[in-house]
This record gives sequence, structure tokens and C-alpha cells, in this order.
Amino acid sequence: MAPKIKKTSKSPRAAGWHEKPLQQRPGFLIRRLHQIHVALFMEECAAASITPVQYSILSALEHMGTVEQIALSSAVGLDTTNVADVLARLERQKMVRRRISPRDKRMKAVTLTETGRRLLLQVDAGAARAHERTLAALAPAARARFMRDLAQLVAFNNDVSRTPVGLR
Repeated sequence: MAPKIKKTSKSPRAAGWHEKPLQQRPGFLIRRLHQIHVALFMEECAAASITPVQYSILSALEHMGTVEQIALSSAVGLDTTNVADVLARLERQKMVRRRISPRDKRMKAVTLTETGRRLLLQVDAGAARAHERTLAALAPAARARFMRDLAQLVAFNNDVSRTPVGLR
């Protein structure tokens, strides 16, 4: 892993980003790639009527087992209010079950149901195709490098996010 670089508070103009067209700015390109990936995911998983956020939550539950909502929120990088809203929809569809946490009566514990597990199995191939299509323009070595670099960027900037992953 590359050494941490000191974060600066230089203005975009001082860094030279203002002079560059949008198509050469990292924020614009990251947002566009996210939009493209969501569109590919929705196309590949259309039959299941599941969103990428719902898929992330169900996938996290499959890996984590029964977990409190706050821990789930931290695992997927979404604020607790959004996670609660998504879980309410998934609960109505019988994909998850929520109960009062045995550890803390003020919290809710969430479990993936068999219905949710079946949905994950149904959409896994489509989700994999969406990931592949998102990276299709890159050669295998470039894909591995891109994923490594992307993970490094996310880890380096995790603490400035409104919803840092794994820091609760």
C-alpha cells in the first residue's frame, strides 16, 4: 500500500482542476461510472426488481449473519435512517426479519430470510455480469490494478465520508 499523503485544503482552482473539463475531473468520472454501473445492474437484475443498495444489504447479511442495524449500516456505508428505510421495504417483501436485539433492547437485529437468500441466488449471476460489464473496457491486469487503486482511494478517504465503513 502506498504511503498516506497529507490531505490538503487547497482550493480546486489552486490544484488546477477548475481549468480542466468535467470529463477530466475525478469526481465527475466517479459519479458517471456509478451511474453507469447502476444502470447495468438494473438491466441485468431487472427480473428480480432489486436495487444495488438492496443487493448490498442482502449480501452483507448473508456474510455477517444476524446483526444489529447499526452494524449493518456501518458495513454497507449507509446512514442508519436509509438502512432502516431499505430494511422496512425488504421486510415487507419477506427478504429480512427484524427483531429487538437481545444485546440491547433499544436496537434491532436483522436476519436474512430464506426468501432473501433465494433472491440473492437468483440475482448473483446478473450482479456478476453488471460488475464484469462495468470493467469490460479494461484488460485483466488493468482491472486488477483499477480495483486495487479504487480500494486504496476509498480506504484513504473513508474517514471523511458521512458514513464511514467499519468505524462504528
